[in-house]
Amino acid sequence: MNKEGYRDLHMPQREERLESEAAFLEAHGSSLIDNFAYGGTIDVNRMQIRLELIDSGTWQSNLFRFATLLWSIPVSYGFGRRMRYLVWDDYTEKLVGLFALGDPVFNLRARDRLIGWSSDDRGERLVHIMDGYVVGAVPPFNRLLGGKLIASLMRTREVVDTFRQRYGSSEGIISGNAKNAHLVAITTTSALGKSSVYNRLKLNGVEYLSSIGVTDGYGHFHFPRELFEEMRAYLGAKKDPYANNHQYGDGPNWRLRTIRRALTLLDMDPDLVRHGLAREVFFGHVADNAFDVLRGKRKHPKYDSLLTAAEVATQSIERWMKPRAMRDSSFSKITHADILNQIHSSMSVIPGPVLHNRG
Repeated sequence: MNKEGYRDLHMPQREERLESEAAFLEAHGSSLIDNFAYGGTIDVNRMQIRLELIDSGTWQSNLFRFATLLWSIPVSYGFGRRMRYLVWDDYTEKLVGLFALGDPVFNLRARDRLIGWSSDDRGERLVHIMDGYVVGAVPPFNRLLGGKLIASLMRTREVVDTFRQRYGSSEGIISGNAKNAHLVAITTTSALGKSSVYNRLKLNGVEYLSSIGVTDGYGHFHFPRELFEEMRAYLGAKKDPYANNHQYGDGPNWRLRTIRRALTLLDMDPDLVRHGLAREVFFGHVADNAFDVLRGKRKHPKYDSLLTAAEVATQSIERWMKPRAMRDSSFSKITHADILNQIHSSMSVIPGPVLHNRG
């Protein structure tokens, strides 16, 4: 299936998300769009990249929420451990992109086979992995291969340091046992089949992400929000814990498990959660000895090859963004109206203030 096919299958879910966000867009859209660059103001030779870790309930959190509405496939809000970043260009003072790391899926065949995990191994050491559940550049920077820059920034010293501060003494997702957590690896999956962003993601001989297989095609996007809420209400009436079992420690795939649980209790096939759309799985070593830590051979990670965000940004801009700017100048024509229309294109109605062209 081509990328348009993936987008078409996800269109009902995207429309549902945008409709649910209509009030938010009306209240905040006109101000948040000012954080996006006009293409003509971008100078790849003068870009200065900065990471900003964000917290809930802030204007930065609103900007993150707004930016994800540009994604073809609606993104998860994330559960459990969560680190969300905005990526800024301090030269233009505009948003380049964003990424979010959260608890990984417990069952991921390609990852577990690569590491050589048994079920017990996974339960013991999954705490050392995070999953990139939102990764991407926003217009106009996406036209400059900015997505590769954003993906590369997940493997930086700033991210490792923040993880250590927040989750170094956290409990295991499944076991509940206290663990000395280190961020040693990151996984992510393609949104639209094969990924052009994550493929060949290498800087100065260091591979930041590598393809390790595909998913088994399970998920929940084909269950509309209203149907899911009815399932939760049904489970709630039966006093089943899965009706509200989505706090930290309950695992990152609570929604999928909730649907399975409801289907089982309704004497329906729980395999209805299999949509059959395989996604490419990528694995990135954050620590140089990631496999040793994940296989229980070493307790302490080594980060000798890990760079700062500024160093990664410099290499990424040189390798991908400057050559693209020389070959394709289409980024320079992007306006705020173009960005807003990208959101508007799949909505039948959107509040007027959001589409206001500020120049």
